[in-house]
Amino acid sequence: MSLVNYASREINCKIVYYGPGLGGKTTNLEYVYEKVAPSSKGKLISLATETERTLFFDFLPVDLGTIRGFRTRFHLYTVPGQVYYNASRKLILKGVDGVVFVADSQIDRTEANLEAMQNLYDNMTQHGYDLTRLPFVIQYNKRDLPNAAPIAALDSALNPGWTVADVERQKLTPDPYRPGEYLVREVDGVWVERVPTFEAVAVRGDGVFDTLKAVSKLVLKSLG
Repeated sequence: MSLVNYASREINCKIVYYGPGLGGKTTNLEYVYEKVAPSSKGKLISLATETERTLFFDFLPVDLGTIRGFRTRFHLYTVPGQVYYNASRKLILKGVDGVVFVADSQIDRTEANLEAMQNLYDNMTQHGYDLTRLPFVIQYNKRDLPNAAPIAALDSALNPGWTVADVERQKLTPDPYRPGEYLVREVDGVWVERVPTFEAVAVRGDGVFDTLKAVSKLVLKSLG
């Protein structure tokens, strides 16, 4: 989890981009890296495999303020998309503070999305993390493609929600990012919570910073 550097007065937080192969994780990080001011970011490190790269870098956002006098430095990571790199995926998740699941909106990638999501839940559980309690958002990438699945279908498959056991949280909660939708609502007498979702076309940068800002704010809230 987050590490405090008292010398530099910084809180270091780790955000991991997860999802199926070629879904847009790397594209997200490359776009963010390109747009962040040189003075506030570290080097972009790339670890290449035969079919996909794992990227990571750190940056200090200037617009998120401080926590108890400490600035927050975010370390962004991607995981390899292929399942046979699961040992690397699991290692990268260690110490995670927030997760972005980048789904490929194409209909023919439904199974790959589901497999990656189940793998995420499995690996988080093995680390002893509860994904329902961790800052977590989903990005539906490649919305510009003609075979992109409807948002409702993606929600049904990847973001059906989980049961809210805490009585204090059993209340209608609007989704701040999708007008008319709710993150917490009652379904057939059971209170259910979804995670925030964002539509994106990462190659153009559409939705990339919306996604990052949302998970960053959830991480900061968890630290407060």
